[in-house]
Amino acid sequence: MEILIPFDNREPKTRLSPVLNRDERQQFADAMLSDVLSAIKETNHTPHLLVTTPTDRSEKVTVDDRSLTAAVNKFLSTTKLPVAILMSDLPLCTPAVIERLFSYETPITIAPGLGGGTNALVIRDRSFSVDYHGYSYRDHCQHAASNSLAVSECDSRRLATDVDEPTDLREVVLHSDGAAATWLRTNGFSLNIEQKSGRVSVKRDENNNRE
Repeated sequence: MEILIPFDNREPKTRLSPVLNRDERQQFADAMLSDVLSAIKETNHTPHLLVTTPTDRSEKVTVDDRSLTAAVNKFLSTTKLPVAILMSDLPLCTPAVIERLFSYETPITIAPGLGGGTNALVIRDRSFSVDYHGYSYRDHCQHAASNSLAVSECDSRRLATDVDEPTDLREVVLHSDGAAATWLRTNGFSLNIEQKSGRVSVKRDENNNRE
């Protein structure tokens, strides 16, 4: 199975700018990508990177600077099926959950994100195309239905947890010991219990600033 990992290596993770500067966002995005690639390789599959600018990574690489939807659909039109598409910001994913994603036999398998996005897909039918925007999980389900394609949902907290906002960093520190979690801890991030709410958050040591 071809496994595609889209990765915006031109200007990654801009919504983390309140807590990470540009260089830090690049480093952290690279660390999350490394976690995803490591999990895939442990399943004895070979990942294929879809990047926006050339990269010196050793994996198989396709460069396409168009929008995510356009780039992925172009790839799908020229590649043998089935194809799996996993986002690069899933640092909690494990080989076991990836194997579970691949185990469904329906034409379409979707792992939804917590915010309504599509964090992973397995596509086994040529009539399906992607449309990554807004609540794309619902749109992908509707698109499959309109083409009479059965859909399986891979309900996984680990695949549902993508990292876009500063509050998402808590999940990485709480639930991972991978490259992304190590990067956060090395750069001064740790768990914190808010005094007023009692909720868990992350804080950054004042000796590790964004300057």
